[in-house]
Amino acid sequence: MTLPSRITARPLEATAFARFGDVIAPKSAPDKLINAGMCGRHHDLARLDFSDGQAGISLFDAKARDLPLRVDLLERHPAGSQAFLPLNGVAMIVVVAEDEGGPTRPQAFITAPGQGVNLLRGTWHGVLAPLGSPGQYAVVDRIGAGANLEEVPLDPPLWVDPPA
Repeated sequence: MTLPSRITARPLEATAFARFGDVIAPKSAPDKLINAGMCGRHHDLARLDFSDGQAGISLFDAKARDLPLRVDLLERHPAGSQAFLPLNGVAMIVVVAEDEGGPTRPQAFITAPGQGVNLLRGTWHGVLAPLGSPGQYAVVDRIGAGANLEEVPLDPPLWVDPPA
């Protein structure tokens, strides 16, 4: 496994991110109105996928990070997808990588404030990294018995630079 020493982050965009997961954000218009027309529903925004166990919702409090970001660990969850939904609107840096028997071709994305992501099952990714301020996130992922975490330390580390 050979990774570059530096990559440049770019704004999160659904098409570029699709092979790694889903961008979770309201559509330009809701799919339907509910509650007597008082609430717009943006329906089914993430491909949740669990091999076993059940979906659980947890809250994560994460310390702020800055760019350039030092990434010394990539991880993945082979038994389930993992969705991150910001509760306090803080943008985050999302580092993902393709899989060829280990992580390859890493990419970095910066979410817009309030934008969430769902990482597909088995997607290599960096740890939760709120940008500039501490972040609180609702996380929807697999809860169940058995191993659902693989980690790869990076030595030397990968550095993520800000957008040009």
